[in-house]
Amino acid sequence: MIPKFEVSIIIQKPVNEVFDAVYNPKKLSAYFTTAGASAPLKEGTTVQWEFADFPGPFPVPVKQIIQDKLIVIEWEAETGGYNTKTEFVFEALNDKEAKVKIYETGWKEDEAGISSSYKNCMGWSQMACAMKAYLEYGINLRQGAYKPLYS
Repeated sequence: MIPKFEVSIIIQKPVNEVFDAVYNPKKLSAYFTTAGASAPLKEGTTVQWEFADFPGPFPVPVKQIIQDKLIVIEWEAETGGYNTKTEFVFEALNDKEAKVKIYETGWKEDEAGISSSYKNCMGWSQMACAMKAYLEYGINLRQGAYKPLYS
């Protein structure tokens, strides 16, 4: 079994706003990287993501950016020693709605890799829902949701 997954959501905002919610560190920090993101996701850079409720920081190499269409990042697998690849694919459905698909691949094909992929699938699903709540309603779903889980 090759560990990989896809999660998706439709957000009732224009695609440029949805893209910016991942690209822009101020917006990303409002619903996901709650202890901060060091910089915008510019292709060829490495940014630092931090979470108030999870030990870090996490270096995030930015591999590819296509404005309002694609963000490709890497970050270290939970077991360490290698990176996985995450792709955010943005699709305008109309002027007021966008679909976001999040793919992650690259884990080792062993029990630890499969377990890690399941955790990340949960995390990206939660990130997509948190982004929807933030963009559509100004709510931070992450606040208070995870701290007891990782203490």
